[in-house]
Order: sequence, then structure tokens, then C-alpha cells
Amino acid sequence: MTTTFRSMFAAAVLAGTALSATPAFAQDEAISVSANVAMVTDYRFRGVSLSGGDFAIQGGVDVAHASGFYVGTWASSIEGGDYGGTELDIYGGWSGALSDSLSVDVGLLYYVYPSGIDADDPFGFDTDYFEPYASVTGAVGPAEVTVGVAYAFDQDSLGDDDNLYLYGDLGFAIPETPVSFSAHLGYTDGVLAPEYLLGGTDDSAFDWSLGASVGFKGLDLGVSYIGVEGPTVDGYTDDTIVASLSASF
Repeated sequence: MTTTFRSMFAAAVLAGTALSATPAFAQDEAISVSANVAMVTDYRFRGVSLSGGDFAIQGGVDVAHASGFYVGTWASSIEGGDYGGTELDIYGGWSGALSDSLSVDVGLLYYVYPSGIDADDPFGFDTDYFEPYASVTGAVGPAEVTVGVAYAFDQDSLGDDDNLYLYGDLGFAIPETPVSFSAHLGYTDGVLAPEYLLGGTDDSAFDWSLGASVGFKGLDLGVSYIGVEGPTVDGYTDDTIVASLSASF
């Protein structure tokens, strides 16, 4: 990968999405539609800020069929330099139960930066890319455990390189209360590792987070401590606490 590509891509180090299930606000016998909106003090994904350490507004819409197939879109404000000020994620896949306590989710995610520099511009470059994903979720006592993988294959926008992301999530709620807790551990191996994007040689990194949230009348207030391996860049890769306020419809 060239230094030019690294410097361009480092402004939008990683991209993310909100694929969590939300209650349906409109449905018929087979199709349900749901939406979500959120305000966060910092848009962190895989440990790295895409909003420059600043406030971000996010939201999405999902359409699901009773068969388990779904499509959706999600967007967030970013501070992405040549990537512009908006990230738009478009995705589709299938989710369903394997047993009473085990479920699976597989799909394809497309990251789009509509306000970024156009690749057709003489000084532009490709920014959009695809990332297939899969996860398995199961119940372990009172907790819910998810293990998953996302793989961005070789693409022009990734400098003809690839990236593998492995992760595990743990969540549990306190019975008869609106309080829940979560933990996350992820591992990046490839072109999207923070140090590699910033010009270093290490193309792997762990990221982690610990969080808590409370729900009240359709709203969810959360706080998380987030960190990632690699060079510490203030507002981008430094450990931080992120607060969020979200609603689902």
C-alpha cells in the first residue's frame, strides 16, 4: 500500500454500522419495518473515532421478512477529510434461529461515503467498499454471547489489500430492571489496523469496550469505555468514554 493511500484513508480509519435489532413500527403478515436514531459524544467503531472525537448524529431503517431475510441502511455524521462528512451503510442478509438458544446472522455490508471525493475526479480515489459478515449468538446462563467475523476482501478502495475482523460480545441485563451491561473484544488483521493506516508496519490490533445502559420510555441512555491498540492520537485512537442517547421505533 502506498503512503498516499494510507494518509487518505487514515482520515476515516474504520467504518461501522448499527445492525442491532429494533422493534417494528409498521408491519404486515410477513414484513416488518423498524428504525433507530442516536446521538453520541463520539462515533467510535472498532476503537477508532470517525468523528474526530466530536459529537455525531446517527440513524437507520431496517426491513425484515418473516423468512429471516432483511435489508437496511444506516448513516452517521463523520469527520472524514476526503471521505466527506457522511458515512452511509447499506446491508442485507439473513438471520434465524438454529435452536432455542442459538441464532445466526450472515450478510453483506456496503460502506458508502456520498460526500467524499469522487473517484472519477483526477485527484480522487475509490472510497466505497464491501464487507461480508457472519455471527452466531447464544445464551450462556443469564448472558447473551456473540462471536462474529467480518472480512473486507481485496478492493481498489483498500489499496488492493484485505482486512479480517474477529470479535466477541457479551451482554446481560439485571432482571426486573431497565439496566444492562455489555463488553466487547475485537481483533483486526489487515489493511484497516490503526498503526498500519498511520504509516506503521503493524497490521494487527485489538480493540475493546465496557458499557452500561438504562432504558426509559422508549429511550436508551448508555455510557462506554473504549480503547484500541496502536499509536495514541488524541481524538482518534486514545482511550475514551462515550455517552449515547438512542431511540428505536
